[in-house]
Amino acid sequence: MDANTRSDQSLWIDYLRSSITVLVVAHHSSLAYTTFAQFDKNAYINSTNPIVDPKRWVGLDIFENFNDVFFMFLMFFIGGLFIAGSVQKKGVFRFVKDRTYRLFLPFLLGGTSLMLLAYFPSYYVAYGNTDVIFYLEDFFTTERWPVGPPWFIWVLFAFNILVALSFPVISKLIKTLSKKISSLKDRPALFFLLVYFMTWVLYVPIAYHVGAGTWTGLGPFDFQLSRIIAYLGYFVLGVIIGAADFNNQLFSPESRLIKKWKVWIVLSLLLYAVITLNHEYNVLGELVQRNKMQEMTAWLIYYSVYTASCTASCMAFISLFRSQITKPHMLLSSLSENAYLIYLIHYVFIVWTQFLLLPFGIPAFLKFLMVFVISLVLSWMLSKCLRRIPFIKKYV
Repeated sequence: MDANTRSDQSLWIDYLRSSITVLVVAHHSSLAYTTFAQFDKNAYINSTNPIVDPKRWVGLDIFENFNDVFFMFLMFFIGGLFIAGSVQKKGVFRFVKDRTYRLFLPFLLGGTSLMLLAYFPSYYVAYGNTDVIFYLEDFFTTERWPVGPPWFIWVLFAFNILVALSFPVISKLIKTLSKKISSLKDRPALFFLLVYFMTWVLYVPIAYHVGAGTWTGLGPFDFQLSRIIAYLGYFVLGVIIGAADFNNQLFSPESRLIKKWKVWIVLSLLLYAVITLNHEYNVLGELVQRNKMQEMTAWLIYYSVYTASCTASCMAFISLFRSQITKPHMLLSSLSENAYLIYLIHYVFIVWTQFLLLPFGIPAFLKFLMVFVISLVLSWMLSKCLRRIPFIKKYV
């Protein structure tokens, strides 16, 4: 969202988006300290994180996995909410121009120079030297130009352009679907089942065939192959819902969908608990090993629960923020204004802080907490400084 699309009623969305950005910072801060973390010295791009610390804590596994289940799906959904109105107001050409300045150009900066800064500690851990020329050669060849978190920006840009260029053709269909979905405001179970069905269909079959963690791409244009269609689905769902007056209809504080926010929170926690218990005790794996269940059946059960957890968590965050955010808060407003730049630059601070903490025998949770706080605060402060530049403030 930008200044042209915000309104008082969208305050809750601004705060939701910025809060998810904080979760992204925390997510990346935790990855050095999970029990499954591993570092590949031959090609650090194959590591689970640019820096892997010997200090680990299983609690961070649970936290990291919870985020991974839903938060990028929700980010793409939020990214689509104001597209229809923006394209109608600006026209396709101006919309594409604005998105190029707001998304693609920051991606080019964040995906190159910032990531060159971010990944240097990983190179040092792998090779034990500070040869900048060799680092650059390794970065663009062996590591295949790692893009880091800015991958989200270029994919969001691509989705924006795809919808904008096709909007003259699909606008009537979007409005029709928007009216039908809006009519579900007092039928929360049906809305949940609709989103769950979409999530399952767009994610599970592809993940089964290509692998749930498969990434692909060319240079910095990297993306998660197993999820890209599901991400597009959530983005388009956001476009469809955003084409109607969702603040006073589907997401009205008076709708049953929003009033059930406590139910969505409990459901999301229960579903994620099932996933976590399966990880901890390998329930489905044991059934397969004892020939009491087919491997594919176990896989389908797991990812059926997984996609239900994703859907419920998205519903929980949307309904929580819509029901509870009723007026501006100074800290949240500042966070909202700086969230985009925080997202773009936080990875540099995270990787370097994780690297600097490597020699210290501090418990994993305290290291995580230090990385998170330092990275968030420094990213926030730098963003506030950069946004004093008029061009930057206009677009990011």
